[in-house]
Amino acid sequence: MVIATSMYPGGSLADKNSIGFDWSKNFFSNLFAAKAVNGLENPSNIWAILGVAFHSVGYGLFFINMSKKIPDRHAAIVLKLIGFANILFNVLVTTRLHDIMVIVSGSLTLVGLFYITIFIQKTKLHVFKVCCIMCMLTIYYTFYLYGAGDWGLLAVMQKISLISSMLLVLGLEYVTKAEDFKHSKPGEPKIQATNP
Repeated sequence: MVIATSMYPGGSLADKNSIGFDWSKNFFSNLFAAKAVNGLENPSNIWAILGVAFHSVGYGLFFINMSKKIPDRHAAIVLKLIGFANILFNVLVTTRLHDIMVIVSGSLTLVGLFYITIFIQKTKLHVFKVCCIMCMLTIYYTFYLYGAGDWGLLAVMQKISLISSMLLVLGLEYVTKAEDFKHSKPGEPKIQATNP
């Protein structure tokens, strides 16, 4: 995606004649079209589509891997399904179905993060407890801006929510282990030490 942004000819909703990709004014969706907003040929689109494809596969594998760490069977099935669905629906964000696919893939991601957040709250991973909640609030706020039509702030929040969710995904993927969740089955009492 960084390569795609560096190759984008220009134009945004705020200024059709702007040059290049402005991280505070352009949307990633500007990168997907054959022609840029300013009317020039858009050489960034192939890089943007590849970037989204890698992103989709990465998020899908993340949810599938998290399903193996969560001890609850129902939650594991939901996370696995979200992983497979995320791979499909995230890629469709680059097509004419962009708006609806953003809602579908974003909603799936939020459901998956909600499940993970529930189980993280039952662990000793205190930093991740806060990070999961903050990430979800950021994504919810971004969706709110999308619905409200606040395009100026939405362009910025799009990048903030994407970066925060990527950092959270990387942290959860590479820092957490199945052992972190072993005492977090719903309905199970926590094991407490007794004094003899």
